[in-house]
Amino acid sequence: MRKLKLLSITLLVLTALFLGGLICPTGSGGGGILTGSGGGGLAMSAAAESPVTESVYLGGMPAGFILSSGEAKVVGVCDVPTAGGLCSPAKDAGIAVGDTILRLQEKRIRSAADIDRVLSGYKSGSVELVVKRNNREVTLSVTPAKELTGRKYKLGVLIRDTVSGIGTVTYIRQDGRFGSLGHAVPGEDGKPAEVLSGEMYHCSVVGVKKGIRGKAGELKGIFLNDGCIGKAEKNAPSGIYGTMNEKFCKDGIPLIRTGGIHDACPGNAEIYTTVDGVSPERYSIDIVKVDALNDENKNYVIRITDSTLLAKTGGIVQGMSGSPIVQNGKLVGAVTHVFLNDPTRGYGIALDNMDLG
Repeated sequence: MRKLKLLSITLLVLTALFLGGLICPTGSGGGGILTGSGGGGLAMSAAAESPVTESVYLGGMPAGFILSSGEAKVVGVCDVPTAGGLCSPAKDAGIAVGDTILRLQEKRIRSAADIDRVLSGYKSGSVELVVKRNNREVTLSVTPAKELTGRKYKLGVLIRDTVSGIGTVTYIRQDGRFGSLGHAVPGEDGKPAEVLSGEMYHCSVVGVKKGIRGKAGELKGIFLNDGCIGKAEKNAPSGIYGTMNEKFCKDGIPLIRTGGIHDACPGNAEIYTTVDGVSPERYSIDIVKVDALNDENKNYVIRITDSTLLAKTGGIVQGMSGSPIVQNGKLVGAVTHVFLNDPTRGYGIALDNMDLG
């Protein structure tokens, strides 16, 4: 991922964070439309309780996330240019792509910076390296090489220790707590990825790849150079949650009453999302189905009806996950999924199932 400097903007070109899922609306394997042939309907639980309502700041603005996984995953093995030519300590030691580096010289490793920190005290000889491979710990012996340019010792590995991308903020509570995405950022096993820490940044959408039948679109954005605006603290099945910095300015962001699935019904509604720049716009949708019995993030089937949004994006695209769903003046949920075979349609999560605690 390249960083470029352009005037007062730090360009970190981002693709969208995973939109929760690409749903095939036909067949049994894709988690498609719940029941009924026309898409209309209402499945409500008689035991459903109304959540406590409050006024929150309405989201819809894009945000750039950098999430630290707390582990150093090997995604590549490379050569190190030295005074004696090219060499590959990692390859010679048997380090493989897919390994997770756990310890180096008995020091816990969670990031590429941790490796550099341990190697800064290296003098000579081989060092002990412990990796996780196929859920087993494997101990290796590796001899670091001094690079020709920086004169630092290197192992010759490419490490992934963070995931970066853009998503959409759903709400900001008046105490500064925020909710976003409406779904987890998944790990390699499909479960919510472990997040040791995370930062959120102002982001500007600079491009859209339109969604077409059979292929999801996506938003592309850049981080704006005004520093971290919030801390991501939890990657849950229902979204990324955290706290805004005190310096984050809420001026101009409207307040809205929260609602729940008991407030939603099939019919006209709106989503607030950003497909150009930094400011969210309101777009019309239909809520096609309401399912209070689903305790995950598929409480609503929605359809984009706004001609402007359809012309820009083709429907729901990656990066729009978390876009607030508003009906009858209340925030009732957020966009989570797109149907792969029909990008104008997708799922949404009810606000009841997001973490307002």
